[in-house]
Amino acid sequence: MNSIFGNSISMAEKSLDYLWAKQTTTLNNIANGETPGYKAKYVKFEDEFRNRLAAARKGTSADIGNTISNSRYFIRNTNEESARLDGNNVNVDVENVELARTTLQYQYELNSLNSDISRLRTIIKG
Repeated sequence: MNSIFGNSISMAEKSLDYLWAKQTTTLNNIANGETPGYKAKYVKFEDEFRNRLAAARKGTSADIGNTISNSRYFIRNTNEESARLDGNNVNVDVENVELARTTLQYQYELNSLNSDISRLRTIIKG
């Protein structure tokens, strides 16, 4: 299927994986919003992925495909100091906004992928 869509299906798969991890991490932060000493976590993916793709663009489509399939996300702890006495640094309001943003991105990515697959079905039927 990648030959029909190029690298778009692989790119969508990685994007959805990343967004799912981001949602899960954000929900975990919200769930631990009152846990003493808990440090918020975040998912690191976009900057590294962008840099790796920029380097791979100098090569072939297969190089880009390999870069996409070998990309991973990382879950990191925040280094922000806590303003709370219990050492917890989760800002639930910020986390809720991030969760809403990530949910919208996930829905957009799914809609885009569904559109690509619908076009393929139309071609096959026609």
